[in-house]
Amino acid sequence: MSISKRLRERIRRQADDRCGYCLSPQKLVLGQLEIEHLIPRALGGKDEEDNLWLACRMCNGYKGKQIKAIDPQTEQPAALFNPRKQKWSDHFMWSEDGSMIIGLTPTGRATVDALQLNNPIAIIVRLEWVSAGWHPPG
Repeated sequence: MSISKRLRERIRRQADDRCGYCLSPQKLVLGQLEIEHLIPRALGGKDEEDNLWLACRMCNGYKGKQIKAIDPQTEQPAALFNPRKQKWSDHFMWSEDGSMIIGLTPTGRATVDALQLNNPIAIIVRLEWVSAGWHPPG
């Protein structure tokens, strides 16, 4: 089954045209944000609306087929953040300078690590966005 153009547009609107993980908006990202499978097809996930969300290429690439990862604080497995079902601010916050995403919960910390949300390139770009007054998102 393929994802229809209409469904892609609806997911884009639901996600407010931004990555569900790092919150990067389409207008600031080079390349099209991607429709990603919250539960990957490789693990039985379907091309259905409740399993789809928007992600930037970097987050989607690092996520791959993961649905859980190790929380670095507790060293226990934790489910990755689900942007369709969970509220971002319950699991993450921005560092004081707006350059880094801080995980607040086992899910948040595991997601930050697994998706490499604070990789050096992301931090450099976010600092530029902060200096331009475009970041962090409200």
